[in-house]
Amino acid sequence: MQTIGSIARFFRLWFPHPVPAVLLAVHLAGPAGGVAAAFAQTFQTSAPHAILIDSASSSVLFEKDADALVVPASTVKIMTAEMVFHEIALGHLKLDDQFVVSETAWRYGGAPARGSAMFAAPNSQIRVEDLIRGLVIDSGNDAAIALAEGIAGSEGAFATLMTKRARELGLEHSTFTNAWGRGDPEQKVSPREMVALANHLILTYPDLYKYFGEKDFTWNKIKQANRNPLLTMDFGADGLKTGNIDESGYGLVGSAVQNGQRLILALYGASTAKERAEEARKIFLWGFRSFDSKTIFQAGETIGDAKVYGGSASEVPLIADKEVTILVPRTATGKFTGRIVYTGPLIPPIEAGQEVARLKIFRGTELILDLPLKTAAAVEQGALPRRAMDAGLEYATGLFRKFGVKR
Repeated sequence: MQTIGSIARFFRLWFPHPVPAVLLAVHLAGPAGGVAAAFAQTFQTSAPHAILIDSASSSVLFEKDADALVVPASTVKIMTAEMVFHEIALGHLKLDDQFVVSETAWRYGGAPARGSAMFAAPNSQIRVEDLIRGLVIDSGNDAAIALAEGIAGSEGAFATLMTKRARELGLEHSTFTNAWGRGDPEQKVSPREMVALANHLILTYPDLYKYFGEKDFTWNKIKQANRNPLLTMDFGADGLKTGNIDESGYGLVGSAVQNGQRLILALYGASTAKERAEEARKIFLWGFRSFDSKTIFQAGETIGDAKVYGGSASEVPLIADKEVTILVPRTATGKFTGRIVYTGPLIPPIEAGQEVARLKIFRGTELILDLPLKTAAAVEQGALPRRAMDAGLEYATGLFRKFGVKR
């Protein structure tokens, strides 16, 4: 059985952008191409939109219309929490800092609004840590607004920063206009980007993520249970958030751990709270029992090469920062293919550790893994003869036009 690593070394192909620059192929188990993809499709859910990923590898185990833009409702509070956690990580905010609950936060997010609230008193000062608990346990709209105003001065300004931060995190399609999930035709997310956001939050802020798993929270003498129904089930759930408004149906972004493996699910558009909980549980249990982990590259192992124009070397090896692992169906065989995608040839000087490409792994036609690749070595500008030779080759083949390379 040939490994994908050996294929990477012996079958490097170079194509003009945007066609994948390197194509890798491997049969991980048997000759039946596409069977593994068909395996995933034998599993069904009544939810209109869903995606399940493995946290460690980012492998997609199941998806159904996962790129559609949907109304997030209160699952938007995951992004609000990320903003708060990021400010804490940067040292701009402390858990003991206090924010004022404005008249606006109370009137539009608190008891008068008749939505989910932590029931904060107007004009009171509340510690950031308590507002976080009000946000992720009580799903408090008043807590979300108070945090937004405390960080950015207004909820509108905070929402602008939310979208900016989303782009920094690689969420290219999700747009935010408020901090708590109010219906707005401009506020949309994709299930795929929401599981990526949840995974980022879990891996980046483990000491703060714990608040999502707390079972209840008492504020102003009012005790409320966590609104996430998965936390009362028996399969290791420890987060994240549910959401429901008239425009959204019932949605959920959840995470669970079994035997050291963490799975993350985004599910949107369920018809009832019961359907949301039952379908989420069914998807998680299927994911935990149906796959085995397979490492296809070690951290730092050369996966492929990128062409270099006018450099001291004609190509540069590409590596991943961590093990490249995929989840293989236990009861099916099939073909996995990989592509290294970059815009090239690369122009020196190139630094070691520079992110220049992405590794995309497919199970059948389904993209299951998309990871950044970095250069394993530096490449300086080449001597004049090397640059002249590369220029001649570029001119002869017309690659300047195909790649859009600029001098």
